[in-house]
Amino acid sequence: MSIELQELPCLEGKLGLLTLNAPATLNALSTTMIDQAQRALDAWADDDSICLVVVQGAGERAFCAGGNLRQLYNAMTGGDDPDLPGQFFSHEYRLDYSLHRFPKPVVGIGHGIVMGGGLGLLSACRYRLVTPDLVLAMPEVAIGLFPDVGASWFLNRLPGRLGLFMGLTGARLNITDALRVGLADMALLPEDREPLLRQIQEQRWTGDPPADDNRLFRLLNQMHAPDYHTLPPSNLEHHEQTIARLSAGTDLPDIVERLLASEADSDWWKTCIENLRGGCPVSAWLVWTQLRKAQQMSLKDVFRMELAMARECCRRPDLPEGIRARMLDKDQNPAWSYASVSEVPEEVVEGHFEPQWNDETDPMQLQ
Repeated sequence: MSIELQELPCLEGKLGLLTLNAPATLNALSTTMIDQAQRALDAWADDDSICLVVVQGAGERAFCAGGNLRQLYNAMTGGDDPDLPGQFFSHEYRLDYSLHRFPKPVVGIGHGIVMGGGLGLLSACRYRLVTPDLVLAMPEVAIGLFPDVGASWFLNRLPGRLGLFMGLTGARLNITDALRVGLADMALLPEDREPLLRQIQEQRWTGDPPADDNRLFRLLNQMHAPDYHTLPPSNLEHHEQTIARLSAGTDLPDIVERLLASEADSDWWKTCIENLRGGCPVSAWLVWTQLRKAQQMSLKDVFRMELAMARECCRRPDLPEGIRARMLDKDQNPAWSYASVSEVPEEVVEGHFEPQWNDETDPMQLQ
């Protein structure tokens, strides 16, 4: 089973435990996994005996590394069901939206690699617990996509221009970074994951979501937390002023030029800038535009916008080319449709943002 589902009895009520169980692929999300998770969440939302939900990943290396790109590539290049790309993104977006709007408390436990679709899942949870080995990123610029699954929502809520910087560079954050900027709520030692589940089972849950949420909040605050001085030093703390200065302004090509011309004062910064240098120019414009458009949007409209963007990416050549170069052939030399951000036509960018649905025609059935 690529999704493991357990309903664990508590002193009163039950805990729904959803485990992404495909460790060989770093728990990358396939259509099957997404649909299994959706059915479970729908059932648990309506089951009065399920009082709260925990989402976690199996294996030692990752909570979730994102979507299953090989499956997506096969579909886009004619080797699989041609309808699968649209179905994949529609189903993934509905799953993440369901977590954002879930009527009961949800705890996400992120360990190891949490990237792309994995960060979409974790960000949708009410409580986001992370372990010291966390590697968190939205690296889609490298493959010709864009920060998706609600990133227009959560990246816009980061301080300064950090959300833009993360989208342009695929910057990898550690646990200290994630806690510093609010992409995670609490540090959890790996050995404390099982004791946390046991403590949840030792509680009496009422089935009243506000009351259960208060009880869960108190329980988490009473847990032993690791000494924050023992966690990795924050890269963002050292670079956040530079990020704010270089990412300021209203002209994307100028911002990209300043970032590319900056001096590398650490390996972390050098990697960020090299990711930008080799990233997809159309993706850079999508990051820029999605964050600007989403500032006044509801969560529902953000998800609709991003789904339209994802479907357009599946129709254009950059996404399959990026997956080929980065993940399959691994030559690390994608032939992007445009060589630089200054060459990308405005109509190509705007073609990703054409409204496609309303409440009656919404393929995600968002409520």
